[in-house]
Amino acid sequence: MELVTVRDPGSAAAEAYRTLRTNLMFSSVDRPVSALLVTSPARPDEKSVVLANLAVTFAQGGHSTILVDSDLRRPAQHGIWSVGNERGLTTMMLEESALADPPLVPTGVKGLQLLPSGPLPRTPADLLGGQRMGEVIGLLRARASYVLFDSPPVLAVTDAALLGSQLDGVLLVIRAGHTRREHAARAREALERVHVRIVGAVLDNAPRASVASSYAAAGQTGA
Repeated sequence: MELVTVRDPGSAAAEAYRTLRTNLMFSSVDRPVSALLVTSPARPDEKSVVLANLAVTFAQGGHSTILVDSDLRRPAQHGIWSVGNERGLTTMMLEESALADPPLVPTGVKGLQLLPSGPLPRTPADLLGGQRMGEVIGLLRARASYVLFDSPPVLAVTDAALLGSQLDGVLLVIRAGHTRREHAARAREALERVHVRIVGAVLDNAPRASVASSYAAAGQTGA
């Protein structure tokens, strides 16, 4: 999978991600977003690639950043970054020693570390909604200026709602030409029903002629 912000940081697509980063950083002065969940309505919709590129821009902007793969059903970040997945988030959930020494992996991007998913559990929702997850989030917040979480689609399982309620906000990835309007509306309703703060939406796969490029319509952010 391509990380355009690494391969071609001067491209229009990379600039769109930087605009998205800026919009998120200044979306609310009273309620800053430093721990963010990125998900999609009903299917992966390239959410993991969008998140990985977004994380790169935070690090490139001089902000210490941790990218967490909390999609404990179909994790993708370890594949995007070509790293192992033997230890990760689930390790921190199950091993006491991992809380003091999180299994963070360098990405090759200065200021950006990855916490892979780790071995997949039988019941991801139980882990993500438990008290231990709150402890993990607090420890990761203390280690970085921004902590960005990857999550399964909202309508597929309850994971996104459970985790989003513990973070500062949720960003929805909408794929042009693929995401159905009713799915996007249902996803928003499902999150708002449990009082999850939706900070905006990012349009992926937009026509290259558009201002925001085919990777991220950053102007869509700030709902």
